[in-house]
Amino acid sequence: MKKEITATGRRKRSIAKVKMIPGKGKIIVNGQDVNDYMPFATLVMDLKQPLELTNNEKAFDFDITVLGGGFNGQAGAIRLGITRCLLEYDASSDQTRDDSYRKILKAAGMITRDPRVKERKKYGLKKARRAPQFSKR
Repeated sequence: MKKEITATGRRKRSIAKVKMIPGKGKIIVNGQDVNDYMPFATLVMDLKQPLELTNNEKAFDFDITVLGGGFNGQAGAIRLGITRCLLEYDASSDQTRDDSYRKILKAAGMITRDPRVKERKKYGLKKARRAPQFSKR
């Protein structure tokens, strides 16, 4: 077993570099505890989902560096990074069995990277699609 596993997760404009080491379940984001860094408990629950699905809440410590975007995008990026770390950790085992991390996480939709990003602004418009207000006179 490797001592340290690293992975990258992305969502919207956020990029998370996740470092996973065996430990007691501590998650540090940008030098702070995850509960102090994230403003809402729902975001913390969201990024811990892959750990709960695979029953690893207390098995690993995470050191995460995240930059760009808002808290929602950052939570999604961290979740994808954690998922990729878990997949790499479980890669050496048999992937055909029903309790493989890949099958569990794939069924929950954790492996897929969400491709939705903000559409660029076009010239002559106020936003990506919002046209200026029409004036008859």
